Amino acid sequence: MNYARFLTAVSAARKPSPIRILTELQQRSPPSLISLAGGAPNPNTFPFQSASIKVKGGDAVVLDETLMKRALQYSGSSGIPELISWMKDFQKNLHNPPTAGYSPERGQMEMCVTTGSQEGLCKIFEMLVSSGDNVLLDAPTYSGTLAALQPLGCNIINVPSDQHGMIPADLRKVLARWDPADAQKAGSTVPRVLYTIPNGGNPTGASMTYERKQEVYELARKYDMLIIEDDPYYFLQFQKPWAPTFLSLDVDGRVLRTDSFSKILSSGLRIGFVTGPKPLVDRVVLHVQASTMHTSTFTQLIVSQLLHNWGQEGFFKHIDGVIEFYRSQRNAMLSSADKWLKDVAEWHPPMAGMFLWIKLKGIKDTQQLIMEKALEKEVLLVPGGVFNINSSDPCPYVRAAFSLSTPQQIDEAFRRLADLIKDAM
Repeated sequence: MNYARFLTAVSAARKPSPIRILTELQQRSPPSLISLAGGAPNPNTFPFQSASIKVKGGDAVVLDETLMKRALQYSGSSGIPELISWMKDFQKNLHNPPTAGYSPERGQMEMCVTTGSQEGLCKIFEMLVSSGDNVLLDAPTYSGTLAALQPLGCNIINVPSDQHGMIPADLRKVLARWDPADAQKAGSTVPRVLYTIPNGGNPTGASMTYERKQEVYELARKYDMLIIEDDPYYFLQFQKPWAPTFLSLDVDGRVLRTDSFSKILSSGLRIGFVTGPKPLVDRVVLHVQASTMHTSTFTQLIVSQLLHNWGQEGFFKHIDGVIEFYRSQRNAMLSSADKWLKDVAEWHPPMAGMFLWIKLKGIKDTQQLIMEKALEKEVLLVPGGVFNINSSDPCPYVRAAFSLSTPQQIDEAFRRLADLIKDAM
């Protein structure tokens, strides 16, 4: 693939940071190397000495004085080697990407660590999207995606979706206005980027079937588009076997995948990953070099040590417990919805994630109902309009999260919501 044609002028102009290269070179060198090159502070002046972090049902994560000095120091922009190595093996075992054995030029699978998957997304968008570009996504979608895309001045084109995600037939209709033969021509307006959340979509809870992914991927091939597979809820799928990912289908090297540990290990540690063709992941790393420099070495070492202690089997054992919790929470919310809302609202049971997307009957727009009247009744949901491309468009939906509240709180919240809807109808 000609990856150069996808890059914005800003991304194409990025050059490696000489200082960052020296930092990474020094960290790979033997102890006998005497370096007067780096501008790193002396860790002996730092006040933190060591740490031991208790882990539920497992070995503690221990940072002795030597490891703590490393944890508090600068590190490579793509991520610390032992974490990247673990994650590469994990991705290959989990997704079996066809690109794993490709040459770098052909789109060999590469990875980098980002400060949460949101940083990865923002840097991917800034790498690929210029003012005036046409970008495809299935709205309603994650408000953080819209916040990252809209300032870039692109034209966001909505592809209709349902509870099973983006609808390939509608994507085909949207694309029909362009000739695939024009895709690689200079100045072409054919979309180059398609974005989707394939599992437990935020806010809809929609999960795309394998068959739909195959159809979407074939359309991406036909029109030479890149697919941004934003999958923070991949590990919160309630039924097995899990649907194969776009990454697992990627014979061309046209998928950029973002993963997150926020929902399964910690949202505050801010650890995410970008997986995709090496020429594009390398561009993301160049942006990291010039911005955050790297994700916290301290949090990377904590997560890396935890994963190495667990191994892949221990990781999946942890995931099974997380899934069971969220499945139980979802079932509690569905039970309460059926109890209080079945006459005044409608919804589809989510197969992944942590959200229920509820359409209120007889309500044209939920903004005022939620932000004013619901607050007065001490119940808070998210009005659906904030997830639309144009947030001022009327929207009859609300998003309810089942991650934090107890089943008793969920039940009481829906009782209050039902009263509000009845009063407003």
